Amino acid sequence: MDIAAQIFGIVGMTCNILVFQQKTHKKVLLWQFFAAVSFCLNYFLLGAVVGGMLNLVGALRSVVFFFKEKTKANSIGWLVFFILAFASSYPLTFLAFGTEPTTDKLIIEALPVIAMIIATISLRLGSAKAVRFLGLFSSPMWLIYNCFSGSFGAIASEILNLISIIVGIIRLDIKKRKE
Repeated sequence: MDIAAQIFGIVGMTCNILVFQQKTHKKVLLWQFFAAVSFCLNYFLLGAVVGGMLNLVGALRSVVFFFKEKTKANSIGWLVFFILAFASSYPLTFLAFGTEPTTDKLIIEALPVIAMIIATISLRLGSAKAVRFLGLFSSPMWLIYNCFSGSFGAIASEILNLISIIVGIIRLDIKKRKE
């Protein structure tokens, strides 16, 4: 099972890297969907429950924002729904899934929840530039969580994500502004 988990982490890593190199918001969302599904499987197979739940909701979030005209994703209701869904995964990790609430776990399990809320706000803003910029804040939180969950693909993903975010900002935001 651990090998399968790590394979899903590597697939998620590949998809995540591609997110930050997209020029359009729709393509960002498409690659985020594939990354979320892959990481959902990765985390659940590793027993990292909060990571799995967050990515399950994250996959749904990508679909809702991808079809924003049909789903009315720009309504404040969806933003509130996703923030509440992400925030709810935190207590569920301890109450429903039996994760022991040690001081370390209480802190570590909160980091990806905060990161997903930041990412949701960036998607709601509707620009690839916002996704890149706010990724500078959410990615380090995931990196710390991944170190504790043991997902090698996710650890590599966040390191490469940070590099990709910086490259994307330079290539698509800073260079474009100079031209």
